[in-house]
Amino acid sequence: MSFPIVVLISGSGSNLQALIDQSLQGQLNINICAVISNKADAYGLERAKAAGIPTHTLNHKSFDSREAFDAELQKLIDQYQPKLVVLAGFMRILTETFAQHYEGRMLNIHPSLLPKYKGLNTHQRAIDANEKEHGVSVHFVSPELDAGAVILQASTDITKEDTAESLASRIHAMEHIIYPLAVKWFSEDRLTFHDGKAFLDKNTLSESGILYNQALT
Repeated sequence: MSFPIVVLISGSGSNLQALIDQSLQGQLNINICAVISNKADAYGLERAKAAGIPTHTLNHKSFDSREAFDAELQKLIDQYQPKLVVLAGFMRILTETFAQHYEGRMLNIHPSLLPKYKGLNTHQRAIDANEKEHGVSVHFVSPELDAGAVILQASTDITKEDTAESLASRIHAMEHIIYPLAVKWFSEDRLTFHDGKAFLDKNTLSESGILYNQALT
């Protein structure tokens, strides 16, 4: 039986597409039960519809508070009884109540080598700081922004010619590899979460998780 997940998006949904593609190719044994966006014009909704996946739009501007929006979002997600919630470019800061409800079963991908550069504009910030490398991290979601246990990272060298745009392009390509891999591990019960820490095959992961290489499966 396929592993049920719900994906939350706000934009183009390229990481959603990576999950859809690997699922269709038989590399991921998942069932994307629904795709939910807080923006009606998110292109990721079209990707989901093209794949026959149910879609929902929940406009955060229609709610009086962040708490009210998250409560309605939680109700919508839980209708599908997913075993995992995947944030794929979902541009919302989540309330503590929401994050705690899905503790240990909600993943996010962030464009930096966490714990460096939490928040926005990570590519330019890394260049401005004269970093030698930059990358992307998959992590469990915690109430604190971009602070949950890191699972998997991929990195790239920063060159003198790099711009925020060129870095973003390389990092997007890495995202589409490591995010489905983390979802695969979770769906196979290899990736777990206990007491604020991530475990793979029952081994505790370090603060920076695992650095991706092609030997990983």
